Amino acid sequence: MATVHNPPGKKYQGQSSLLSKQLLAFYQRVSESTLTVVDVETTGSIAYKSSVIEVSVIKANLAEGILQQKTSLLNPMGKVPPFITKITGITTAMVSQAPYPEDIWADYEPLLRQDILTAHNLDFDYGFLQSEYKRLDVHYYRPPSHRFCTVLLSRLMLADLPSRSLPNLVKHFNFDVGVSHRAEADTKACWLLAKLLLTRIQQEPEEKILDLFRQQWIRLQDAATMFGQRKKDVLDLLIKAGLEHRLSKRQQQPLFRRGDVEEVFYERQQGEQLSMLEDV
Repeated sequence: MATVHNPPGKKYQGQSSLLSKQLLAFYQRVSESTLTVVDVETTGSIAYKSSVIEVSVIKANLAEGILQQKTSLLNPMGKVPPFITKITGITTAMVSQAPYPEDIWADYEPLLRQDILTAHNLDFDYGFLQSEYKRLDVHYYRPPSHRFCTVLLSRLMLADLPSRSLPNLVKHFNFDVGVSHRAEADTKACWLLAKLLLTRIQQEPEEKILDLFRQQWIRLQDAATMFGQRKKDVLDLLIKAGLEHRLSKRQQQPLFRRGDVEEVFYERQQGEQLSMLEDV
């Protein structure tokens, strides 16, 4: 399978701050690669305060499908909180006889260091993987060009759906994976979602995919990274250009349409090039 390289002409900064054509190039390369799909169930939501109690990993690619899947319970050396048991069905009794973290993570490390690390809300799972390995004095890192979050691609390509949560997507697409909030089922669901979206990336006309990307609402922070300037300066620039914007629900921060931002970006770039030619 092909290896993902950084988009030409720009250091990889994270998916949302890439220009649409670079973003498409990234996903095209991912679609030709083997994915390491991971899901963890945990005792809480904050990695350094919590522990992983179940992990599942799938190796898969579009050409060959699922190549391998491993799933393990881990002994967190403590109790599983009742609210976690209610969500996952995993009890303290179930994990008390499971292997200890050092044994599980040593076994999984070769898998987790290969190919494109993939998850639905990757920041969550990746944060827990880093925290678990750090406790074992092991440095675990995957470069941004080898990380793929299906939440972010879902926001780009499934913007018309009311929710992009994994359980809701399982229902919407009728994925046959079993009960949600268990690592094996959620990993299978994430793979099926990745397969569906990346197949579209491969098969649909590029301009149709780019039109979807341009409809995305992006943060001012991502726009600033795109321009390589301070947020305040980019905000002034976008407002002066008359761009439509709205506020994010949680933080009430300005959001702009990706396509509108890119239009200003390219106009500004063209203007700078013309100015340089006039100075020659």
